[in-house]
Amino acid sequence: MARVTVEDCIDKVDNRFELVLLAAHRARQISQGAQITVDRDNDKNPVVALREIADETLSPADLKEDLIHSLQKHVEVDEPEPEPALIGHSEEANDVFGSNGEKSDDKVSFDHMSEDELLAGIEGLVAPEKNDDY
Repeated sequence: MARVTVEDCIDKVDNRFELVLLAAHRARQISQGAQITVDRDNDKNPVVALREIADETLSPADLKEDLIHSLQKHVEVDEPEPEPALIGHSEEANDVFGSNGEKSDDKVSFDHMSEDELLAGIEGLVAPEKNDDY
C-alpha cells in the first residue's frame, strides 16, 4: 500500500473524526519511541499510524482505550468498600447502653423522609430577599 487514505481505514473505524484522533494518538506514540508493527517504508509517523490501523496490526478499540487513558487526569481505582465490622456487641446492647458504656433510658430514633416529602419541603422554602446593601 503506497498511499493510505481514509477509505482504507474507514471500515475499521466507522467515524472519520475518531479515526483522526486515533491515528494522531498513535503517531504521537511512535514519535515517543513506541515500536511500529508495519514496515516504515520511509513514511512519516501519521502515515505509519494509518497503515497500522488499515492493516489491523493494532486494534482500534485498544487504541481508543489508550487514548482515553492518556487524557485522564484522575484515574479511579475500583476497590471494594470495606464492610463495617461489629465491635463485640450487638445493636440491642447499643440501645440499652450509651456510647460511654453507661446505662441509658433514652433511645435514639431517626426520622425517615420519602423523596416526595423532601421535594415538597424544598419547594416550600422561601428564597431570601435581595438587599441593595450587599
